[in-house]
Amino acid sequence: MTITRFLLAWRTTPLHDREVLDALVDPAHAGPPLSAPLAEALRQWPGTYYWSDEADGRHLVLTRPHPVRREAWGVHALLFAAVLATTTLTGAMVAGTISVHPGDWRGAAFLRGLSHGLLFSLPLLAILFTHEMGHYLTARRYQVDVSPPFFLPGFPPPFGIGTFGAFIRLRTIVNDRRQLLDIGAAGPIAGFLVAVPILWIGLLHSHPTAPEGFHGMVVRLGDDLLFPGDSLVTLLLRRLVAGASGDIALHPTAFAGWFGMFVTMLNLLPMAQLDGGHIVYATTPRWHQPVASAFWLIVMLLGWFWIGWLVWGFIVLVLSRGQLRHPPVLDAYRPLPASGRWLAWLSLLLFILTFAPAPFRS
Repeated sequence: MTITRFLLAWRTTPLHDREVLDALVDPAHAGPPLSAPLAEALRQWPGTYYWSDEADGRHLVLTRPHPVRREAWGVHALLFAAVLATTTLTGAMVAGTISVHPGDWRGAAFLRGLSHGLLFSLPLLAILFTHEMGHYLTARRYQVDVSPPFFLPGFPPPFGIGTFGAFIRLRTIVNDRRQLLDIGAAGPIAGFLVAVPILWIGLLHSHPTAPEGFHGMVVRLGDDLLFPGDSLVTLLLRRLVAGASGDIALHPTAFAGWFGMFVTMLNLLPMAQLDGGHIVYATTPRWHQPVASAFWLIVMLLGWFWIGWLVWGFIVLVLSRGQLRHPPVLDAYRPLPASGRWLAWLSLLLFILTFAPAPFRS
């Protein structure tokens, strides 16, 4: 059954991965409720669709996908395995079961000690994987061409924590601000929902400590100490867990949960093409550039509290080619549904809860 007989006007946009049909529906069929013939035609539509209530009437936004490209799953699997190895090394160092000096890594004792690192690496990868799959599955639900997650291995201590995170690539333009908001917000929300119970469980297994001259959370790396800073969510959870509200040595799982909150906060910064940048552009496109510029300056000023802010600001500036801009969507004028506004407010709340002015204290 052809769908055009239910439409007053429509525009078809062919893209490399899909065909997008923006259609004004005849009020006699648009409902609600929908007419039975239109409902049957939509059941037979070979793709996805959603409704948009606009000034001139109810629109259907329909997507008809092209054949899906083959992915290099072997590359993604190898990167994931490499990150699992490097973060397990980090976790074992945090647990104190292997030395931070590679010259001491030998024999069965090293392998036994290494296994304790899974208490850090598996929870951390669960958070990163869930974050990226939130983006990926939402994009695929809209039938947008998107890559599977790329996991980035990094240096273990003392140069890093074994990973630079993960990312996906949107390989096409998205239809409108609704799609951009849903895809951008899905990752931080999904990752946060996993990070909360991981941090909670980790705090239950952490133990009080009192390093001289310092207060709050501490992570031991051999003879060195790291001092993760608190956000509102870590302060709240530490007060809810008995014995965790004072000076506390973090269990590797707790450190993984803390790092998950840290990653969520970094991604929600409203700059360029970070998740927060997607959300701000989707909500108010004309305000994206001034908000991004203001927050970049704030990040630079926060470098007074933690030098890593300067590094992160430089990375964002380089990746955005010095402009902090956001690429356009196919139809920037289509209004957000009411649910989109709530999603934007929820994302702002998560940013406030996870924000730490000094992620690492000295």
